[in-house]
Amino acid sequence: MTSLLAAACDVLGLLPLDCLEPRFMRQALLALLLLTPMTSMLGVQVTLYRMAFFSDAVGHSAFAGVALGLLLGAPPDAAMLVFGVLVGLAVMAVQRTSGLSADTAIGIIFSAVVAFGLAVVSRASGLGRQMGQFLYGDILTVGDGEIAALACLLLLLLLFEIAGWNRLLAMALSPVTARVQGIHTAFWHYLFAGLLALVVMFSVRAVGVLLMTALLVVPAATARNLARSAGGMFWWSLAVGVSSGAAGLLLSAQDWLATASGATVVLVACAWFAVSCCVRARRGARRG
Repeated sequence: MTSLLAAACDVLGLLPLDCLEPRFMRQALLALLLLTPMTSMLGVQVTLYRMAFFSDAVGHSAFAGVALGLLLGAPPDAAMLVFGVLVGLAVMAVQRTSGLSADTAIGIIFSAVVAFGLAVVSRASGLGRQMGQFLYGDILTVGDGEIAALACLLLLLLLFEIAGWNRLLAMALSPVTARVQGIHTAFWHYLFAGLLALVVMFSVRAVGVLLMTALLVVPAATARNLARSAGGMFWWSLAVGVSSGAAGLLLSAQDWLATASGATVVLVACAWFAVSCCVRARRGARRG
């Protein structure tokens, strides 16, 4: 795996772009090329399930997970991942067992997670200063281990989408009908929540807690404006997410711009969304 990733970085170095000469820039681009397809694919389902708030709840759990890891002397990244997955599964469990709406269940977990994170940080003086990178993200500091983890997670997610796309679509349209058709909705819901939580945690590493939801929602919302079918929405979201990640990183490295990479990625995605709104409005005018 390490040799394959090193070869991929070398291939990216062949691009005629001065900003890709430093290895850390090639690693950052490779990480985004692995991460943005995952956020784009899951973003379609997040949009269909109306679970945009879910990513906020899980994303803010990164803050609490890292704080708890630092306080207990555990590796912060590992603590963040484990805590985030547990929060994602807890949200799904509350939603399925309490009879509450998705927004209500997520709101309860979100409040508990944020309060817990603040309580943990308040117990250790100086801990808050170490949390800035998780609020704003920094894809330029990604390492070989994280890139390898992203590659494995992308492979796992591709298998999940191949096996579960039709099932998840049926569940989004009508959970009752899906159960009648023999779909094990609980299994797919929990598996979806766990994978989404993992992807959200890596998104926090790239763009921070404050912007992480945009990686999921904006490409999918753009695709909804451009596509004419669920399948088309999937491919449009993928195209918008990947192009936004690559273009945002490369633009942020230009001397005439010199902006934060995570913020620039999100701004490019939002520019895509603005274009899609114009396209949709033009289509509506033609039909009228």
